[in-house]
Amino acid sequence: MPAADHDGPDSRTSETPDWSGGSPESGEVDGGDVEVVRDPLVIAGQLFGSALPKAQEYAARLVTTGIAHGLVGPKEAPRIWERHLLNCVVVAPTIAPHVQVADLGSGAGLPGIVLALARPDLTVHLVEPLHRRVVWLRDTVTALELDNTVVHESRAEALASHLAVRHTTARAVASLDVLTRWSRPLVETGGSLVAIKGASARAELDRDWPRMRRSGALSADVVTLGSDLLIEPTTTVVVELPGPLPEKPRRAKRH
Repeated sequence: MPAADHDGPDSRTSETPDWSGGSPESGEVDGGDVEVVRDPLVIAGQLFGSALPKAQEYAARLVTTGIAHGLVGPKEAPRIWERHLLNCVVVAPTIAPHVQVADLGSGAGLPGIVLALARPDLTVHLVEPLHRRVVWLRDTVTALELDNTVVHESRAEALASHLAVRHTTARAVASLDVLTRWSRPLVETGGSLVAIKGASARAELDRDWPRMRRSGALSADVVTLGSDLLIEPTTTVVVELPGPLPEKPRRAKRH
């Protein structure tokens, strides 16, 4: 069975900002109670640190050319920070330092580009099969001068013999059993899949766990991140994987 829920892990790398974040701005309301004002840009400054200007540039691209390319819905523009960038950046502490990460079905670069901005120590591979999305991703990576990011116009399954990473990530791409199957050939021994899911993550995990086990998953935790900072915390499923399957020996040709 999947492992029990646990609190999100702390940051594991000194290069990241102070992920504890401190207290957001607050103010008095009638009756002397303190109302927490969760200003998205204040929180973004805590989490992105010196990368905040590039994160703002990325947000601007999402709500302009991202909408024009059909990568982001027009209704998402007013909540691009709360619903998308902050939802993704709180995942950064779950990623080991100085490793390679593959963002599967990257689409608009969520969470891959966000991780590349917040964690310059990482090498992030954006894996996306649709050409029009790949064009936008490459233009955005170039505009943001993300030297730690590589865009692959490919399906995840096609990269098994070319790419080895510590973690895979995904957001609103596929079910957990499919993501596990895609991740298994790519993830090194001791690595994991980090899937951003919604409130139904536990139900999805319970449903998909038998198939995930058949694909090699060792354990899976539902992990809530950013509960001290975000109005809607981020729910992830972290799946421990054993590493890629060994290659089958080739049969000798009969003469």
